[in-house]
Amino acid sequence: MRIFGLSIIVTVLSLLAALVYGGPTALLLCAILGVLEVSLSFDNAVINASILQRMSEFWQRIFLTVGVVIAVFGMRLVFPLAIVWITAGLNPVRAFDLAMNPPADGALTFADGSPSYEKLLTDAHPQIAAFGGAFLLLLFFNFILEEREVTWLGWIERPLAKLGKLDMLAVVLTLGGIVIAAEFIAADDDRSTVLLAGILGVMTYILVDGLGSLFHAEEHAEEQAAAGPSAVIKATGKAAFFLFLYLEVLDASFSFDGVIGAFAITSDPILIALGLGLIGAMFVRSITVYLVRKGTLSEYVYLEHGAFWAIGALAVILLITIGVHVNEVISGLVGVAFIGAAFITSVIRNRREKAESDEDEDDEPAGLEEPTPVG
Repeated sequence: MRIFGLSIIVTVLSLLAALVYGGPTALLLCAILGVLEVSLSFDNAVINASILQRMSEFWQRIFLTVGVVIAVFGMRLVFPLAIVWITAGLNPVRAFDLAMNPPADGALTFADGSPSYEKLLTDAHPQIAAFGGAFLLLLFFNFILEEREVTWLGWIERPLAKLGKLDMLAVVLTLGGIVIAAEFIAADDDRSTVLLAGILGVMTYILVDGLGSLFHAEEHAEEQAAAGPSAVIKATGKAAFFLFLYLEVLDASFSFDGVIGAFAITSDPILIALGLGLIGAMFVRSITVYLVRKGTLSEYVYLEHGAFWAIGALAVILLITIGVHVNEVISGLVGVAFIGAAFITSVIRNRREKAESDEDEDDEPAGLEEPTPVG
């Protein structure tokens, strides 16, 4: 309750606010949006936890407070409005007015033929999906092409790790995916914007991840010299700041499919902010805290692998959605399937290792009894 208590309170208050705002129908829609966000973002929580473990306690608190505010209001409310504002050339006030006053009967255009907020956001999907898909795909390749002591799907992870010795292969594969998406999936009018957005996604990942690694290496060397060879060094200062930025960009990439999926349920930005932002983001925060504090990733060693495979699948789905509609339930279930399989196999591995350890203890020869003294 200490970890999930605040999320439960926020959920109850959000549902009450939805009830006051729009009655029982709004209450139901808000609850559905909350469930949708949690199901789509569980792999996000696992990745957040794996990165937070590398940060100092101060920066962990910053991400779990300031970062959540950005996730709630920035990514789930301001981000969609900004997309409409930038892509349609509307000022923020007009974009918000469109969001709050949609056409009657769920139409995508008004009587005069002008597009609705939902249509403007949906029209911007190709470039946003290209950016998010490229960012997540590069994240996946950087993980899967690195040699690791523990592998989950060893039959494919070990050969890929050997290929990963080829420098910059992850970038090459990601750019290849963008080219394929632009050439064979995107509409003719969207090819250039998809290519540009995908390249920007790659550049953003390299910049943020590279700066974080650079400053962490510098600070690690200084602090290691002061603390001694056995000290565990966590990111602080500039290194932690860029890890923070990295997490925020990652959250944006994860959240966009949820925002688009929400429009299949409602286009009301207030309900989207309550369901996706407050309920969904708060529970993702609580799951992240739980994974960090309980050491779950260390205990269930395949969870991180499952999360990255889910990221790879989500990246591919995002690139496919540039030209083909994919039901959001599918992307949510794919992530849950990978995480669930990783958890189950982690449990099996732990039990097998415990059984082998018990057998080794039983097989150890009993100590020789000391001879009885004579006389």
